[in-house]
Amino acid sequence: MKLVSECLGVARSQLTVRIKQSVSPKVRRSRPVNDAELVAEIQQQVSELPSYGYRRVWGLLRRARETHLLPAINVKRVYRVMRDHNLLLERRIKQPGVPRRHEGRIAVEISDTRWCSDGFEFRCEDGAKLSVTFALQQ
Repeated sequence: MKLVSECLGVARSQLTVRIKQSVSPKVRRSRPVNDAELVAEIQQQVSELPSYGYRRVWGLLRRARETHLLPAINVKRVYRVMRDHNLLLERRIKQPGVPRRHEGRIAVEISDTRWCSDGFEFRCEDGAKLSVTFALQQ
């Protein structure tokens, strides 16, 4: 064994492992998975707001399944199903030095709603801080 390992330039321990291995390595076979029900659940969640990514959809599915006492779903499975059915969001390419512009839609409960907020603080004579924060909805 020593002569063989020296000729091949391989460690003896590696040769013994290779010899003891079976001739045909085990092949993992994936089980056929029926994702039709999961796709329907995902499409129901995505129909509310199409800007939901796979992490948010997974969270919503997990919460809904907890309330109905159903088993949880793996986040990797949600990603795989959304990828296979073209439900993932397009990846946003970050450009260094370029500020992000808002070009999307903002979802609100009722139409024609505007809001703003502001806040300030100042010190009183006794040294205490007074903070004022407000939000207006029109």
